[in-house]
Amino acid sequence: MNNICEQKHITATVKNIKWERINLYIDVEVVCNNAEYNGKPLDFYLVNNKFISKGHFKTELISENVYRLYINITNPGYNRCIPRGTYSIRVCNGNDILACCVCDTSIVKKLADFSRSFLFGNRGKVYSVVFYVGDNDDTALPFVMYTMASGAISVGMPNPISLSPLEVTQKKKLPVFLAAFSAYFEKITKIFKKLFKKYLGVSAFRRFIKKYYSHKTKRLKSSDKTILFMSEQNPAITANQKAVYDKMLERGLDKEWDIMLSFRSAAAERQTIKSWLSTIKKVARSSVIVLDDHAPVFDWLILNKKTKVIQLWHAGAGFKSSGYSRWGNTGCPSTFSCHRQYSYGIAGSKHIAHFFSEVWGINTEQVLPTGMPRMDEYLDEEYKKATTEKLYELYPACKGKKVILFAPTYRGKDKAEAHYPYELIDFDKLYETCGDEYVVLFKMHPWVAEGVPIPQKYSDRFFDVGTYPNINDLFYITYLLITDYSSNIFEYSLMRNPMLFFAYDEIQYSFSRGFHRDYAESAPGKIVHTFDELIEAIKAKDFELEKVEKYVEEHFDYIDSGASDRVIDWLILGNMPKDMRKAIDDVFDDVKKTANLDFTSLDDTQPEEVL
Repeated sequence: MNNICEQKHITATVKNIKWERINLYIDVEVVCNNAEYNGKPLDFYLVNNKFISKGHFKTELISENVYRLYINITNPGYNRCIPRGTYSIRVCNGNDILACCVCDTSIVKKLADFSRSFLFGNRGKVYSVVFYVGDNDDTALPFVMYTMASGAISVGMPNPISLSPLEVTQKKKLPVFLAAFSAYFEKITKIFKKLFKKYLGVSAFRRFIKKYYSHKTKRLKSSDKTILFMSEQNPAITANQKAVYDKMLERGLDKEWDIMLSFRSAAAERQTIKSWLSTIKKVARSSVIVLDDHAPVFDWLILNKKTKVIQLWHAGAGFKSSGYSRWGNTGCPSTFSCHRQYSYGIAGSKHIAHFFSEVWGINTEQVLPTGMPRMDEYLDEEYKKATTEKLYELYPACKGKKVILFAPTYRGKDKAEAHYPYELIDFDKLYETCGDEYVVLFKMHPWVAEGVPIPQKYSDRFFDVGTYPNINDLFYITYLLITDYSSNIFEYSLMRNPMLFFAYDEIQYSFSRGFHRDYAESAPGKIVHTFDELIEAIKAKDFELEKVEKYVEEHFDYIDSGASDRVIDWLILGNMPKDMRKAIDDVFDDVKKTANLDFTSLDDTQPEEVL
C-alpha cells in the first residue's frame, strides 16, 4: 500500500457516531482536494499499530460527500470480535492510502459518551470500545478507536487469608490463638480449592473431554457422510431437526449416510461420564453436526475445522434479542461461543437473515433462506385437514366459534424462573367479551410450569391447552392470536388472520431482554399495553390486519413444503445455489484480502499504543 496521506488529496472527518446494539455506525465527511480523486471508489479500513487491517467497513453514501461506515464489533467478517488494539481509520483508493480520519471539533467532547462497554461472562468480564483523539499530530485531531476485553479485578477490603493473626483478631474479634487457627485454616482451604479446581473441578473435566475428543478424532475413521443430529437442550428430536431427519430417511439417504442421534438436557441437568463419553465419541466421528439451539459444550470444545456445523434454529423470527444481539446484557455469550462454530444457519427469507447472523456472530451470507423445515408438515393440506378434524374432536366447544389463542412468551431469567403474571388477565371481562362469538384457548410457553388459573364457572369458554404438544396445529382453528414477543407469529402469519400484541411490559422487556428490531414497526398487528385496551380492541375488531401481509412478504421466500429438501440439498449435500456460494466465498475472500494488506508504509503515522 502506498502512503500518500501527506499529499492531502482528500480529507476525511468523523462527524457523528451512533450505535445500534453491537453495530457501530460512523459518519465520515470526505472532501476531495484533488479533482483526480473526485468520484473514485473509496475503502475504509480499521488499521492497528502493527499496520494490520482488522476490519473493512461497509459503506453507504448518505449525502453528496458523507459516507456512513458500518461494522459489527462482534463480527467484522471473520466471525470473531475485533481484537484488542489501537486503531485508526484509513481511507484508501486501490493501493493508495489517501487519508487518516480525523475528528470534527463538534464531537471531540462527546467521544467518551460514544464509547461503549459490553459486559459478558456473568458480568465478570467486559469488552470495551473507546474513542479518543490521538496526540501524535499537532495540526489535526486524529480519530482513534481502542478495543479491549478484560476481566474483573479484586477491589475493596483485603482478603482475610492475607491478614496476620493479630489483624484477624481485630477484624473478627477472636482470641489470638483462634485467630491464628482461623487464618491458617482459610489459607489451607483456599489451597485445596485451587487443587480441586485444577485436578477434579470443571476445568479439569473440560481438559479431559478436550483430550478425549482429540484422541477420538485421530483414532476413529469418519467418512464425509457421517451426520449427527444433536441437542444439549432437549431429550428427544423435534421440530426442524425431526423434519430434516425424517426427510433423509424418506429419501433413502440413511443407506448412504451414517446417521447418528444425541439428545439430552445437558444444559440444565447434570450428565453421567458415560453420557459425556458417548456424546463426544459421536461428535468426533461426525463430518456434519446439525443443531437446533445453543449447545453449551461447544462454547469451550473447539471442533475439527473439517466438521460442518448447521444451525436449524427453532425460532422463526420474533423480536427477542438473543446471542450476540443482546451482548452486554445478562446471559449474553462470551467473545467466543458455540455460535462462532456454525458453518451455516437457516432463515425464512434473505430479508431477515441478518437478524439471525447478528445473534450468532457469523456473516449474513452464511444464513441461507431455506425456510423452516418444521413448516413442511404445517403447510401440507392433507395434514392440515386431518389435524383440524382431530382438534375439533378434542375441543368440541371450538366448533362453530371464533377461537382466540392466548399464547405469550414466558417471563423470568431462565427455565427455572419461567412464569407468567396471570393476575394481569381479567377473566371476568374476557368472558363477558367472548359472549356467544368466541372461545379462548390458553397455550403458555412450555417453560411455564404453573397452569392457567381458569375459574371453574368459565370452563365452558376458556380452556388450558398447555399439554397439547404442537402449537402450530392450534393455528388451524385460531381466528385471533394474542401474544407479545414470541416467535409463534412466524408460523401463524401464514393463516393471514389477525393478531394482538399484549405488551404490558414493553419498556421493561426492551431493557432486560432487548429487541433486535423496532417492536412497534415490526409487530404484524395492534400493540396494546393494558388488559382494558386488549378488551376494547377485541370488541372493536381493531387488529391492524393489514400489517400481516407485509410481514409475510418480508419473512418468506418460499411458502411450500420444500424446506427440509433445501436444507438437505443446499447444506448437507453441498449443492448450494451458485449465487449463495459465491456470496459466502466473496465475504471470506475480502477478509483474507483485508488481512493481507500491507500498511507498513504508515510507520510513524499511527496513534501511539495504549498501555
